[in-house]
Amino acid sequence: MIRYALSCDHGHEFEGWFGSSGDYDDQQGRGLLACPVCDSQAVRKQIMAPAVTGTRRTVRDVEPARMQAMMMEAAGRIRAHVEANFDDVGDSFASEARAIHEGRSEERGIYGQATPGEVRDLVEDGVPIAPLPQEPPKKAELN
Repeated sequence: MIRYALSCDHGHEFEGWFGSSGDYDDQQGRGLLACPVCDSQAVRKQIMAPAVTGTRRTVRDVEPARMQAMMMEAAGRIRAHVEANFDDVGDSFASEARAIHEGRSEERGIYGQATPGEVRDLVEDGVPIAPLPQEPPKKAELN
């Protein structure tokens, strides 16, 4: 089955289902297509994106427990990358992030701690920041 987005010469939009693209052409040629709103037979296909299916698995195909494990692994990798490649500025995060943003400190990746108020102020002032994913629990700590 093929679904086409259709419209009539009065601007009414609707859809039609056909067994094949040839079926649309045949029905159109025989005057069998009409607008369901105004009964106009001046019906034409609209531009629409094709619905393409593939064999790749989608997120919906992954069971929730596996999805959670994948997300925890990704978060752990992000955190490990940041800890290995960025400077830990501890409690000075807010002031150092602002200094880098304003050009008063060396441009570099940093991480550390900030209070909710400091985070709000940085965001409001346009300082680009993002939360660091929490450290994933150790396997020995899991049930």
